[in-house]
Amino acid sequence: MSTQLDPDLLRTFVAIVDAGGFTAAAQQVHRTQSAVSMQVRRLETLLDRALFQREGRGVQLTPDGEAMLGYARRLLKLHDEALAVLARPDLSGLVRLGTPDDYVGRFLPDILVRFARAFPRVQVEVHCEPSVNLRRLLAEDRLDLALITCTPGAETGEVLRREPTVWATAERHLAHEDEPLPLALFQAGCPFRDWALAGLSGLGRPYRIAYTSASISGVLAAVTAGLAVTVLGRSVLPAGVRPLGAAEGFPPLPPASITLHRGGSVSAVAECLAGYMREGFAAEALSSSMSSGNPAILA
Repeated sequence: MSTQLDPDLLRTFVAIVDAGGFTAAAQQVHRTQSAVSMQVRRLETLLDRALFQREGRGVQLTPDGEAMLGYARRLLKLHDEALAVLARPDLSGLVRLGTPDDYVGRFLPDILVRFARAFPRVQVEVHCEPSVNLRRLLAEDRLDLALITCTPGAETGEVLRREPTVWATAERHLAHEDEPLPLALFQAGCPFRDWALAGLSGLGRPYRIAYTSASISGVLAAVTAGLAVTVLGRSVLPAGVRPLGAAEGFPPLPPASITLHRGGSVSAVAECLAGYMREGFAAEALSSSMSSGNPAILA
């Protein structure tokens, strides 16, 4: 008999990678940690390949695990899309999705295109607000789903991505050398703003908040014009803007955890979109990892 790959085993394997370890994955797939470990052993036995190697407190994908991850994502994507389209072709309704402005252009287009193809009768209403406002809107039952930026170690919701955070300036200007340092930041309550001010205060470096905006376009307008420095997720830096580091005298910043939160009563259609968002972020992270040549390290 030819080897058959069980979708449940593949889903657990992918969950371990996305969640950052066996314990967190067990919560996502609603199994015990021992059951998750057993599923991994079954998958490795079927493939006759080791998928993980342990290093200290974490686990790391083996080369075979890296190769299998791409196939597993594609197989699960087709599997879930087929079930969604055939089992619920007439699903309709409204999903109210909240997100910080800086995530819209970078992460949502591919996710929304795939979701619209599978569920053409579903309307998605996107609300762009800072994370602090999104929490309030969720509490008021005015959103079904929300992407919220969290501080590492204080995450709530489902972690979709851990994004490196960087200082950024225009490539052809020297605003980062000005004293006091001119800053273009998001509005109060944004974690990026808090991290920037705390980092500079810790160094004792003088600064002034020259520009404040609720949108990434407003922040980047000041930065690209050479008028200020900002703090953003590395993956959203546009052409003409470069990161700054210790060599230029800037302190390290914590990575941003992009988390998915649900409202009080989540409909079936909202859960479908949540699944597409989870898969979309996971696929994007794999693509970024492969293009950069960096191995996937799991906490």
